[in-house]
Amino acid sequence: MTDESSPSDETARTPPAVAVVDAQSPGNVGTIARAMKNFGFEDLLLVDPPKIDPDGEAYGFAGHAREDVLPDATELSFDDLVDSYHTIGCTAVTNEDDNSHVRFPYTTPADLAGRLPTVAGPTALVFGRERVGLTNDELAQIDEICSIPANAEYPVLNLGQAATITLYELRRLALGDDTQLPDLERVRAPEQTLDRLYDQWAALLEEINHPDEKRAKTMRMVRRVFGRADPTEREANTLLGLLRRATERPEEK
Repeated sequence: MTDESSPSDETARTPPAVAVVDAQSPGNVGTIARAMKNFGFEDLLLVDPPKIDPDGEAYGFAGHAREDVLPDATELSFDDLVDSYHTIGCTAVTNEDDNSHVRFPYTTPADLAGRLPTVAGPTALVFGRERVGLTNDELAQIDEICSIPANAEYPVLNLGQAATITLYELRRLALGDDTQLPDLERVRAPEQTLDRLYDQWAALLEEINHPDEKRAKTMRMVRRVFGRADPTEREANTLLGLLRRATERPEEK
């Protein structure tokens, strides 16, 4: 029987899923599946994947992941991905300052390793295409950004390499090491609650007549802030109440 006093610990220890968006090469899908097997990750998500032939390149590159990770992969749309998971977009190209919030602020895989154990609910690491990576439109829908520190003159990594490095840094989330994992004192609010919070922020921007041309950027900033803050359900509900009161201004007499 499961101990009912500690469900949050088990949820928080669930390793992230790995999502691959529009991969062109079946071999890269297999390479990522193999890296997942190496470091204990099991949940592979595929958005617009190439044809995965059991006798083809993907299975040839997958190693022992051909037995479970690759055949058990789930295909879904990008919209379903961002609706169902707390998403972490992995990109080599970042912004240098906070003038743009599409690729900024960003964290590193090593930073994520220490923080993600406090995030409850489903989380997905999102990797993009071989040549162009994730687009700005896709990144704008993602909760937070991750980038591997590399030579500024040539930071771009092969898709399979980028996934392998990231999963290595996060391996303790999947393989476990209680001596090095932080105390799990926080539980992140469910995505549905955070979505209501974002909707309430949008309503507030409309109520205060925030300029139309600035609303999308402002909402990205709000999503980035809460993506990094990992608010608890109680915190999110308290903020929801405050935003509702701010939105529902009294009628003028």
